[in-house]
Amino acid sequence: MSSYQKSWHDRGGNFSRRRSIIGGAGYGRTRGRLWRALKRSLRWLRAGSTLKMIIKLAAIAAACVFLIGLSAFAYYSKDLPDPDKLTNRVIPESTKIYDRNGELLYDIHGEAQRTLISFDDMPQGIKQATIAIEDKDFYRHSGISIGRILYSAAFDVLTFSKSQGASTITQQLVRNALLSREKSIARKIKEIVLALEIERKYTKDEILKLYLNEIPYGSTIYGIQAAAQSFFNKNAKDLTLAESAYLAALPQSPTLLSPYGPNRDKLEDRKNTVLKLMEDQGFINHEQREAAKNEKVSFSAVKNSIKAPHFVLYIEEQLAERYGENTLQEGGLLVTTSLDMKLQRSAEEAIAENIEHNETRYGAKNASLVAIDPKTGQILAMVGSRDFFDNTNDGQVNVALRPRQPGSSFKPYVYATAFKQGLSPATMLMDVITNFGSFGGEEYVPQNYTGKNHGPVSIRQALAGSLNVPAVKTILLVGVKPSIDTAHDLGITTLQDESRYGPSLVLGGGEVRLIDHVAAFGVFANSGTRMPLVPILKVADSHNNTLEEYQEKAGQQVLDPQIAYLITSILSDNNARTFIFGAKNYLTLPDRPVAAKTGTTQEFRDAWTIGYTPQIATGVWVGNNDNSAMKSGADGSAVAAPIWNSFMKKAHAGLTAQPFVRPNGIRDIAVDTLSGKLPTAYTPSTKPEIFASFALPEQSDDLHIPVKIDKTTLLPANKNTPDENIETRLYTIFHSEKPDDPNWETPVREWAIANGYPYPDVPGDDGVGGDSNPPGTSTLYITMPEPSENELIKALPLKISVQASSADPIKNITLSFDGEKIFSNDSATASFFLDTSYPDGVHLIQARATTRSGNVSEITRRVNYAFGTSIVLGSPQQNTSTNFPLSLVARASSQVSGVAFYYQKPGGVAKKIPGPIVKTSHDQYMEFAQTWSASDKPKAGLYDVYAQTNSGEKTELVRISVP
Repeated sequence: MSSYQKSWHDRGGNFSRRRSIIGGAGYGRTRGRLWRALKRSLRWLRAGSTLKMIIKLAAIAAACVFLIGLSAFAYYSKDLPDPDKLTNRVIPESTKIYDRNGELLYDIHGEAQRTLISFDDMPQGIKQATIAIEDKDFYRHSGISIGRILYSAAFDVLTFSKSQGASTITQQLVRNALLSREKSIARKIKEIVLALEIERKYTKDEILKLYLNEIPYGSTIYGIQAAAQSFFNKNAKDLTLAESAYLAALPQSPTLLSPYGPNRDKLEDRKNTVLKLMEDQGFINHEQREAAKNEKVSFSAVKNSIKAPHFVLYIEEQLAERYGENTLQEGGLLVTTSLDMKLQRSAEEAIAENIEHNETRYGAKNASLVAIDPKTGQILAMVGSRDFFDNTNDGQVNVALRPRQPGSSFKPYVYATAFKQGLSPATMLMDVITNFGSFGGEEYVPQNYTGKNHGPVSIRQALAGSLNVPAVKTILLVGVKPSIDTAHDLGITTLQDESRYGPSLVLGGGEVRLIDHVAAFGVFANSGTRMPLVPILKVADSHNNTLEEYQEKAGQQVLDPQIAYLITSILSDNNARTFIFGAKNYLTLPDRPVAAKTGTTQEFRDAWTIGYTPQIATGVWVGNNDNSAMKSGADGSAVAAPIWNSFMKKAHAGLTAQPFVRPNGIRDIAVDTLSGKLPTAYTPSTKPEIFASFALPEQSDDLHIPVKIDKTTLLPANKNTPDENIETRLYTIFHSEKPDDPNWETPVREWAIANGYPYPDVPGDDGVGGDSNPPGTSTLYITMPEPSENELIKALPLKISVQASSADPIKNITLSFDGEKIFSNDSATASFFLDTSYPDGVHLIQARATTRSGNVSEITRRVNYAFGTSIVLGSPQQNTSTNFPLSLVARASSQVSGVAFYYQKPGGVAKKIPGPIVKTSHDQYMEFAQTWSASDKPKAGLYDVYAQTNSGEKTELVRISVP
């Protein structure tokens, strides 16, 4: 006998109760005794004083209550089931679950399992665990617990409910084996009477044996032997303490706590509760509890005729919540669901066709798909994991119900919020590298997925091309909380603690459930009307009496139809996303309009594609259940979109193509191609765009500005400039979305100047410039046409060209190389040829212009000397203290096809830095960029970093300090 198998004899486990509670006395004799007692009470009442009279009346009232209770027990004791039938239990009626067309998905008792075993073959662990969690006083009471009954009655009265709690093991045995499932006082009385009678007829060990052979453990599993074989593929007598605790945890709610359902964490919590109670009640010691708590237990795979298993378990859980576990398991319900088994098979096929390639090429082992009808909210298909019966990859996990980070597929909610606040698809955003300040203690400088920035883009381009920098700007402009509110309005049920989220939310920094995500996109498809999710169409009882039936409802208008249409217009615009995704991609269907959005999380842990037509909205998630990263390149368009596309093609086969409904109020207006505002006489080109009636463009284009220039000096003209020297030139003047914020404005100005958009002097009131800027404040501009930023230098001399302009005369221009002055002159232009040799690597050129009034302006360029190597490390810089995530950049000659980044302790063994590498082609060189994520940050200390080409050529070592 093991140490935790405490002797039942020490706890009274071998005694039996033989007192007859209701047996022996006939009902006639009972009524006679009641009548004689009443007559004696009346004689006693006739004598005595007033005080005695009050006492007598109180005593009589108490006696009446007792007699009424006794009469009730006597009444309900008639026609009770025979307790001897306990040993001849008949399996209850089966609940059947069908798809919308009548195809059977699951017969809950179609494969009922039940094997009776002796008390001696039941391990002490399961007996003790069951006693601990269900009825700790089992061996001390006589079948009922008065205290628990009174507590339950008081609770029911105060809450106006029929909780039916407080049952002992004996009462549970009665309820499961001999009585109906109705919740009523009459049934409770019968349960108590029968419990007392069973205690008279059977010993405690016999009652516990009957209970453990009878109790349902979920679906088709009855009794401890069937449970042990089904869940652990072993006999009950061989169960470990941890396995016994799991099984003792199940009977309370076998559907909710099923190890194959979505609530494994709840089962784990209840198992741990069982172990704690066992320790508290003296069955095991603390060491045994901790060992069982930490034991790794594997549940056997379930193999049966179930179809759409994840969906069926999802349905079972809802039925259990509505009708109770007992009715679900034994009530013979007939359930018609919303699932279309034809579409379900198409979903399973789409995943099966692509998952092996995803696993081999990208290390993506799992996928999930949900499809709904956006007009009704009915769930048409649900695949929770690639294979429900694959224990190796946690196939029972229904990822459709699990929160996962959505990546860029969250962006439509933010842009919908922007449209609420008056922005439009034409609104211009500056896609330039921007430091948005500190969030969570770190500087936030997001990058686009490709590593490239595109300057001025419209919201249509930004959303269709899934650009990150404009999206972050948008959520900061419209607000994180309003964006979350929009997501909640559309059906997202997560993101409850708003304080946790910052601007990275727009890039998928929160978590959403696939099923909610699809439903929310369905709101866009349904013109802003949200339909509640509908998984069940009809429930009937075993006699086919309807208990509930789906009735079509109007839904809730949670988003203006015009805003929903603007989002749909962008997500269905293949031309707008071609500059990122290419013209041929998996986000289109050949014969109908379709809107779609991809999403990819950091380090390729989650990949998404969500899309819709007016008839079907579908979402696909791809990744790994353990949240491990996939391989580089496993973005939504590569691993999720092919599954989505395959299913959508099959799902729409035979359906008439439907256009998206264009609501009243949408206007087509021509706007300036860049600014997105109304064109002026100076607008070089226009484009058509759609606008909501409440956000029509009112501002005229202010991007293209005419400026009068003195053509002899190329400076703004002033009142002294001869008319023949004045000409009007058109400037394109870019400003950020927050021109008063240097963090936003400076990168825009730098991008503009670097890309050939100089800023002229500010014109005065008379329409010409110059005099409007007093001495010492006149704007000074400096540019460096040569060399280009990060240019790879493989031959000398190096040409450096600088140009400065200002209304004030230029005093001088000086050039420095790595902080050492190399050139100076007193002209507005400088052209210098540097032939000095420097070590290979990154070097800094600085040009400084000064006006006679003391105005100063500077510009810098980084160049990469690469005379002895074809590759240099551009970032990080030598001898710097780093913050993570850390940007790594290598630049190489055009012939280099690939590089990898490494780090090592000084003189130690090198380790490859994990993560995707983005390759960008430039005129003179190739650039390779990678983000060294914070999760892969090494321990504090000094490290040497280098890059290495595929051919083995290395850069110099760059020493960094990791805090």
